[in-house]
Amino acid sequence: MSEFTLIAPIAGWAMPLTEVADPAFAQGMVGQGLAIEPTGDTLHSPCDGQVLTIHAARHAITLCDANGVELLMHIGIDSVALGRDGFTALVAPGDRVKTGDPLIRFDLDLLVMRAQAATTPIIVAGDGVTIVERFTDRLVAVGDPLMRLLVETSGDTTTASGERHSRDVTVALDHGLHARPAGRIVAALRALDASANLRTGEHTASAASSIALLGLGLSHGSAVTIDAEGPDAAVALDAIAAVLTTPEANAAPPPPVARPVVTLPDGAIAGVCAAPGLALGTARWLRRARPVPLASTGAVAERAALYRGIAAVEAQLAADASGHGQAAGVFAAHREILADPTLRTAAIARVQAGDSAAAAILATTDDQAATLRASADARIAERADDLVDVGERVAHAILGTSDAMPSLAAGTILLAGDLLPSHFAALDAASIAGIALVRGGPTAHVAILSAGAGIPMVVALRNALEDVADDTPMLLDGDAGYVLASPSADVITAARATIDRRTAAEARARALGDAAVTTTDGTAIAVQANCGSAADAATAQAAGADGCGLLRTEFLFLDRATAPDRAEQRCAYAAVMSALPGKPVTIRLLDVGGDKPAPYLDLPAEENPALGLRGVRVSLARPDVLDAQLTAILSLPDLAHARIMVPMVASADELAAVRAALTRLAPGTHIQLGAMIETPAAAIGADLIARHADFLSIGSNDLAQYTLAADRGNASVAAMLDGLHPAVLRLIAETCTRAGSTPVSVCGGLAADPLAAPILIGLGVRTLSVPPGRIAATKALVTAHALFALRTHAQQALALASAAEVRALARRFAEENAA
Repeated sequence: MSEFTLIAPIAGWAMPLTEVADPAFAQGMVGQGLAIEPTGDTLHSPCDGQVLTIHAARHAITLCDANGVELLMHIGIDSVALGRDGFTALVAPGDRVKTGDPLIRFDLDLLVMRAQAATTPIIVAGDGVTIVERFTDRLVAVGDPLMRLLVETSGDTTTASGERHSRDVTVALDHGLHARPAGRIVAALRALDASANLRTGEHTASAASSIALLGLGLSHGSAVTIDAEGPDAAVALDAIAAVLTTPEANAAPPPPVARPVVTLPDGAIAGVCAAPGLALGTARWLRRARPVPLASTGAVAERAALYRGIAAVEAQLAADASGHGQAAGVFAAHREILADPTLRTAAIARVQAGDSAAAAILATTDDQAATLRASADARIAERADDLVDVGERVAHAILGTSDAMPSLAAGTILLAGDLLPSHFAALDAASIAGIALVRGGPTAHVAILSAGAGIPMVVALRNALEDVADDTPMLLDGDAGYVLASPSADVITAARATIDRRTAAEARARALGDAAVTTTDGTAIAVQANCGSAADAATAQAAGADGCGLLRTEFLFLDRATAPDRAEQRCAYAAVMSALPGKPVTIRLLDVGGDKPAPYLDLPAEENPALGLRGVRVSLARPDVLDAQLTAILSLPDLAHARIMVPMVASADELAAVRAALTRLAPGTHIQLGAMIETPAAAIGADLIARHADFLSIGSNDLAQYTLAADRGNASVAAMLDGLHPAVLRLIAETCTRAGSTPVSVCGGLAADPLAAPILIGLGVRTLSVPPGRIAATKALVTAHALFALRTHAQQALALASAAEVRALARRFAEENAA
């Protein structure tokens, strides 16, 4: 340990950071330290060290001393907007400086007039650095003691603080640099002590800004240079390169399966289905009023107004994002947008140039939205609406206005040019039968919210929708993707019958609640939920789930720079179990590799990752990761209801190895251990695996992929991938037969398919694990059939030649048995 004192680098009043008029400094987001309200005009070095960086605007400088302590000195608040005016750098990056050496000279009068404040934060960073004492609330002169530091020293006086690394890579992402990998880059960098940029052509973007990264428009095959600087520069470089160079073919939804051509009724307006369902109602236009900015009252007042508006919206978004479900996720994404440093910096620059606060935020978000709309990737383009939404919310907060939603009569078909997520959240969803938009896209956040609320939506109806007047009777078909104004009596009658039938089925499903269900002849079938979080588990509990049949633990391991420790894992698993009290929770061991890379595991690049190191193979190759996860599970308070499921088991030896690890870690403790059946080898060898297993669970998605040799992420063969193919069904039948008395469940997508579930039960499956939203409907389906009828149905399916024939049989069975 060593102790030393930093001197005051500038004359003035020393004050705590909490008194700085900038939340980033006042709340400690930038780091620890203090600030000085300057009376002098020269910034000096507070210690011996080396200059690391000088900002292009010359208002900020970073230093590093011999112990690895890093210092940031930021002259003024929002002084970057001065654009070098009044600042003169007296040193350059790489220079060695002594205590008291002058670093930057500045025009104090200009700073006071044009910046938000002249306050100069002094920030301390570095491993093992503790501020023992701050000399604040006093006048200081250059050279006076300012902060006393305690530093843990390792004996190595070399420093990597100034390390700089660059690497040229080619983007291997199938869909280019879109929102998901951009978010992974930002998340990875956030956990590291490094800064990084991406360069392509004449364009550069900070790796700390997902908006800036998306604006680069990087596509598959694009050449890009990664520049990283700081103590963790090498790690940052590897993490960013791993994201850019690892194909993620399965990251996007598979292309839609071809459907029969739909013949539209005469007079129908064709659009694009964004949320399924059928609706009858009365048209009502929503004409939104965009905020109208006022003239600037001066840069100082407008900066303050901008910060107040941002803070108000931040608080509201925090509340919006604290709930459950898809809406919470959307508003969490909006919080990330609002926290983006490039957005704030650009808005401040506009204020400094003479814009009012409201005009600045609107123009900034409009510009950034235009960049996204120019993308060839529809999913990126549709995120532009989120930027506009955030900008309008901040502008309304600044102006003290609101974009209040009108009251709507029950049965309204809402018509709009477009709809933003915040507007959707403010609507009375119970009054809306359907939504029709002139613009919009099927993957926009508002479409996701509409589908989650069960409101049919059709988008991209274009100008033809403008001809529909308020109060016009309307049919909206979210399944076929069209709207029909003033439908005939026959059309209305047929649509009403379909809606009534669906409504009755949903009511019966909800009425089942938490009750256990059986077939009509008394065979118990458990309906459990696939979960990825405690919020999912809470939703499943409310829907009446019999437990969790699949807890995906990889959500803890992905999109981060280091693996979660045992305490973090235990806390996450315990939260899920608390949300499903007294019910079984099946915790799947880490399932990464293939389409789910975790860069910090240092998995090798593979030509065919789907057939490489993934699933249980990763855990067995990294016993430290396996032991940490097993220990976290074994320390759960309600161990009697916890079950462990091993992914991608291909042989009995793999499951036996995990069983041996459990025995080694907790001798004499028994916890149910099961295997996922996801390969033909596992299905045919189910009897061998069952000798070591308490249960088997079929992952139908991967089983279909490996059986049919059709990659889910390959658009040219994805349409072939159907779990109802007779070959897949025969392997499921073999699994159930060979498992003997070992229970078999299905946790893949096939379990939630209403055409497939009756066949699965007929083949011998006794637990179906489905998304929380399908719990009630699946329970209702179970209670509608006798087991002997399902067995006959399943045997008929096994005798067919194709998935299409099986689906035709399943549809006919459903129609014949409809209530």
